Amino acid sequence: MGLFDRNDRKKTEQSAAPALAALTGTYTLDAAHSTIGFAARHAMVTNVKGGFEDFEGTLVLDGADPTRSTASLDVRMASVSTGNADRDKHLRSADFFDTDTYPTMSFRSTSAEHLGGDDYRITGALSVLGTTKEITIDLEFNGSATDPAGMERVGFEGRSELLRSEWGLTWNAALETGGVLVSDKIKLLFDISAVKTA
Repeated sequence: MGLFDRNDRKKTEQSAAPALAALTGTYTLDAAHSTIGFAARHAMVTNVKGGFEDFEGTLVLDGADPTRSTASLDVRMASVSTGNADRDKHLRSADFFDTDTYPTMSFRSTSAEHLGGDDYRITGALSVLGTTKEITIDLEFNGSATDPAGMERVGFEGRSELLRSEWGLTWNAALETGGVLVSDKIKLLFDISAVKTA
């Protein structure tokens, strides 16, 4: 197979939209098989990763017209987990998430678009600490399957970047060598499995 053949096949794969028409319907996030995660630069030299263990959400897919699809997500902020108990306690405090006052982070989509192939983008309102701002999430459709229990599933991977200071998350500490302890830029990472409702 020549280079032209490989490039032509790659272009065909990128332009071929997945057969979503049969997947139209409402799906509930399966929290046991999904992850809502984040990554932040720590001390300017490494990434600290974490996630949330308690969340729920809904996807409404329109296979004939993906732009009419919607997504909603609610996350219990006290369920934050980074693998370090002291750090998790600090994240729950008023320095960061202030979970006693603001127990939930929510996302509600406002638009969706098909970028080609398995790639999609959703835009919506993210509410944290009583502040609501728009974010964009890039998604890759991982496919669909019927599990051993007979449930129809769909899978998506997604990512987004935001500046935490825009939601009032401004706590930090200066480093003696310059810079700050925690980056303002945060990466949000999603690995979603959702089950079609009856």
